[in-house]
Amino acid sequence: MTYYAGLDVSLKEVSICVVDDVGAVAWRGAVVTNPAAIRAFFAEKGLSPDRIVHESGQLSIWLHRQLEKLGLPVICIDARLAHKALSAK
Repeated sequence: MTYYAGLDVSLKEVSICVVDDVGAVAWRGAVVTNPAAIRAFFAEKGLSPDRIVHESGQLSIWLHRQLEKLGLPVICIDARLAHKALSAK
């Protein structure tokens, strides 16, 4: 099965939502804002998401680079542009 993950990043905590290929929520959780903790979340669930998305923000450059170093398929999006695109549907 194909999984996709979205990260809502704050200074202290990252909320994680994982959906399957039909859009059903498979897992939700929160971890401390640490790339290793994010990877551990996926490992504990036995997940290997095809894509992990997070929005641009204060920590986005650091987080993106660290998640890439850990081998995770991460994408950074501009939240304002994503909101506009989703609102246009």
